[in-house]
Amino acid sequence: MSVMDYKWSGLHHLFMTMFLHSFATYMVIPAITDITMSALCPGRDECSLAIYLTGFQEAIIGLGTLVTMPLMGNLSDKYGRKSLLMVPMTLTIIPLGILAYSRTRKFFYVYYVFRTLIAMVCEGTAHCIAFAYVADNVPEGPRAAAFGIMSGIGSAAFVCGTLTTRFLSTSLTFQVAATVALLAAVYLKVFLKDSIIDDSLSVPIISNGKLSASTKIEGQSVRDVQPFKTMPSLKDMVSLLRSSPTFTQAAIVAFFSNLADFGLHGSIMYYLKAKFHFDKNQFADLMVISGVAGTISQLLFMPILAPAIGEARLLSVGLLFSGLHMFVYSIAWSSWVPYAAAMFSILFVFAQPCMRSIVSKQVGPCEQGKAQGCISGLCSFAHAVSPLAFSPLTALFLSEKAPFSFPGFSIMCIGFASMLSFIQSVMMRVDPPVSSHTHK
Repeated sequence: MSVMDYKWSGLHHLFMTMFLHSFATYMVIPAITDITMSALCPGRDECSLAIYLTGFQEAIIGLGTLVTMPLMGNLSDKYGRKSLLMVPMTLTIIPLGILAYSRTRKFFYVYYVFRTLIAMVCEGTAHCIAFAYVADNVPEGPRAAAFGIMSGIGSAAFVCGTLTTRFLSTSLTFQVAATVALLAAVYLKVFLKDSIIDDSLSVPIISNGKLSASTKIEGQSVRDVQPFKTMPSLKDMVSLLRSSPTFTQAAIVAFFSNLADFGLHGSIMYYLKAKFHFDKNQFADLMVISGVAGTISQLLFMPILAPAIGEARLLSVGLLFSGLHMFVYSIAWSSWVPYAAAMFSILFVFAQPCMRSIVSKQVGPCEQGKAQGCISGLCSFAHAVSPLAFSPLTALFLSEKAPFSFPGFSIMCIGFASMLSFIQSVMMRVDPPVSSHTHK
């Protein structure tokens, strides 16, 4: 049975919701570096203050989501995916609206504060819950392909968003982004039906019993349970991480791969601006190339390759090329080299959906939100650690005080972190899905 045949009528509304939400959030990425630089260091191509403020913001966001993502994932198991998806969909509109109104220094700082506080709750939450929604509705066989399609939708939104930004003014970019974010929230509210867990897919391995949307939890109605009593304790998280060797190894892979990804995200645009004088348009061009390659790969190649060679091998392939493309960035000798490196996304985009699929098969349907939230929490920890490690290194080697001339040194160090995740993925042995070793 292919993923296209299984409950497609329910998934296509989720895909459209995530496309609109991702379109809005990705639109502003090419423009935000120029806005930050013009607000903090007008007229300059190198600004340590901008790098440090961005790194500090990302670290705070990572610490916040380390707590909130496992909570949101666990709450979505009990209150439904749709209800919890409304939180990030709605709050994301606020910081976009601030810069849509004005981009002066004063409004930049207002945006900075609101974006930090809101992202502590919302960063990655929508994708975490969306992966759990897909796992609820797609059986284990085609699930890796479904996760690939989910990621492909994000890549398509990335392409469309950055391409749109390429042809819009900065002010209009944020106005359009805020409008599309509002449209995403409305579409979710009107069209998406809440996920209905199919208990026949598998059973949980650490829960005391199955939960359903209409049953009671320990003698109480779902609606009567206090939200913060559902927050997973440290013991719950440790139990989940130790529930199988595969889950533990996948968690290590997730940490190091995201440590590298967030490090690259926080450094690459400042590096390219300082070395090659890139601006909003060049950033958009670079992202379009990467996004188109990734979209084609996830929507066309991954549904074929995942069943053929297995998601574990595909995970390793993705992580290997993720590290290699970082190394190419670090030694870029001409302005065309970053564009060539962006083409590596045709292979490194396999990593995240494969990892999410492997994790989803190690737990039952009532714990998909908890499992995805746990992995997302580890990713958030990487999100917090990464700027603390790499932002000072980036600022140092882009400044005149660098101990030696190697502007891409921090990017190379980020590449080594990615290779650690690749090595761990090669050593990982994937256990059979939960449903294959439960009672019939």
